Amino acid sequence: MKIPAARRAASALLALSLSTLYPATVYAQCGSASWYALTSKTASGERMNPSAMTAAHRKLPFGTKVKVVNRRNNKSVIVRINDRGPFVGGRILDLSKAAAAKLDFVRAGHTNICLERVK
Repeated sequence: MKIPAARRAASALLALSLSTLYPATVYAQCGSASWYALTSKTASGERMNPSAMTAAHRKLPFGTKVKVVNRRNNKSVIVRINDRGPFVGGRILDLSKAAAAKLDFVRAGHTNICLERVK
């Protein structure tokens, strides 16, 4: 059964209007984060570089960039997801040592953060 042209046009216009009013949901998450400084291969196949701005997340695709904000001091950094983890219960992100240093929690080892996907 063929849909009339006027109805197809109205549907397309409605979809365009809704996508303008309601853009794609931004991925955001808050929880605990830690840091690691291994130099072994990551799950993405690249070697872990403790001085790079990278992180491990359980589900986000490799290459995704996220803004991470330390909830204790409001410092932020943008990192690229290149590994899987963390494998400690209750944690949502493992950051490179360099990223942890920018967020000022190397000495503590872990902190509370919020992250959101950036374009």
